[in-house]
Amino acid sequence: MKAISYRRYGGPEVLEYGELPDPKVAPDAVLVKVRAASVNPVDWKCQEGSLDPMLDAVFPVIPGWDVAGVVVQLGASVDEYAVGDEVMGYVRKDILGPGTFAEYVAAPVRTLARKPRNLGFEEASTLPLAGLTAYQALVRWLGVGPGETVLVHGGAGAVGSFALAVARHLGARPIGAARASALDRIRVPGALTVAYGDGFAERVREIAPDGVDAVFDTVGGDLLRTTPELLAEDGRVASIADGEVQELGGDYVFVRPETAGLAALAQLAEDGEIRAEVAGTFPLERAADAQRFAREGGKGGKAVVTVDWPEGSEGPEGEG
Repeated sequence: MKAISYRRYGGPEVLEYGELPDPKVAPDAVLVKVRAASVNPVDWKCQEGSLDPMLDAVFPVIPGWDVAGVVVQLGASVDEYAVGDEVMGYVRKDILGPGTFAEYVAAPVRTLARKPRNLGFEEASTLPLAGLTAYQALVRWLGVGPGETVLVHGGAGAVGSFALAVARHLGARPIGAARASALDRIRVPGALTVAYGDGFAERVREIAPDGVDAVFDTVGGDLLRTTPELLAEDGRVASIADGEVQELGGDYVFVRPETAGLAALAQLAEDGEIRAEVAGTFPLERAADAQRFAREGGKGGKAVVTVDWPEGSEGPEGEG
């Protein structure tokens, strides 16, 4: 199969396009014909070696954890899916190895859910990692409930935007914090917005005089350290960006694959409660350009790597 890979740690310059062996399909996995795979910051962090202390790399590594595509082969123990099913997934495994920037990926069923029926493959590929991060942070870690006020740092980003939408779905009052120049990218109906800069804490307190019930941080640093003065009594905080959150009594969280959460996101997408934003698409062979585009901030959405298939093309085992 054609794939993007790297044989050593580094930046976009280490990415190679070429032939690699077709994936082996474990008993509890399915083979997915990739139609789209979105780019996430963790992709280049892995590629640069930042996650080497926690994940072994088996080179050549195929980057990418997000995917949307079609099931073309079933593992021996799989009865959740059938050949031809359209799926999306957060295909993170226990090692860095065969990822989603390829024509095919073998995906454990625990990493997948059915693709939202109202979304194309490109849009669906933007949901899994960013959406699941937001969903798990608010539901599992922060326990957000109806009537609560939730402040999201980085509310204009992919994870932040999903978090605001999930908070609204849970019956909370979402507040999206971002740079003044990015506030217009917060387009979640009902979400309040507040700009960073001088007087930030005072602006938050004007909205929530008794403090906010939960803070979800996607930025870290000095912004995270404003949290104690913004929280209500018994308020909670979780961060995906800064381990110092634990010194504030909060949780440092890392998303994990979960079918139930992905299915919940798919339903929210079908109900129109969350939006999928694609800022640019790049063919598989230009994955390095997609990564550069994403690292430069995109244009209010995610970069997506696409695989174009001729009509009626078949899988490696003869299944189409």
